[in-house]
Amino acid sequence: MNNATKRWMFDTAVWTSAVLVTLVLLMHDVAAESRLPPVTNDKWQAECGSCHIAYPPRLLPASSWRRVMSELDEHFGTDASLDAASAAGIGAFLESNAARGKRAAVAAGTLRITEAPWFRREHREVEAPLWKSASVKTPANCAACHTTAERGDFSERGVRIPR
Repeated sequence: MNNATKRWMFDTAVWTSAVLVTLVLLMHDVAAESRLPPVTNDKWQAECGSCHIAYPPRLLPASSWRRVMSELDEHFGTDASLDAASAAGIGAFLESNAARGKRAAVAAGTLRITEAPWFRREHREVEAPLWKSASVKTPANCAACHTTAERGDFSERGVRIPR
């Protein structure tokens, strides 16, 4: 085997290894996102969870949570006003645990989690009639399909599509 062939084989092995390592790291980052431990805050859980699931802060960027908290008097058609101290505490919790990276950049300005590009991408295989079915009613009803949504776990393992 001549030197040029040896060099080509070595270069190919190095590049292949680099590509494989990169793919493994990317897959690890994606998997880590779905395994993030749920963050908790008793006031957030009690106030937000009294009407709907307490949506995990990582589902929207800080700018969206700031806007949600500033418009509680007209919170999606409902007056969800809070005293100033509670609103400030919950707002700080949401912002400090908000989405970061690509999810935050893409969803900036989005108030409805269901309108975020990542949400639409994750749910693209869900057929329109399911969203309107009696057991689901709306895409915002995460717990209809995600059996562990109340704990902030939206992994595939906990998905049960209602029939």
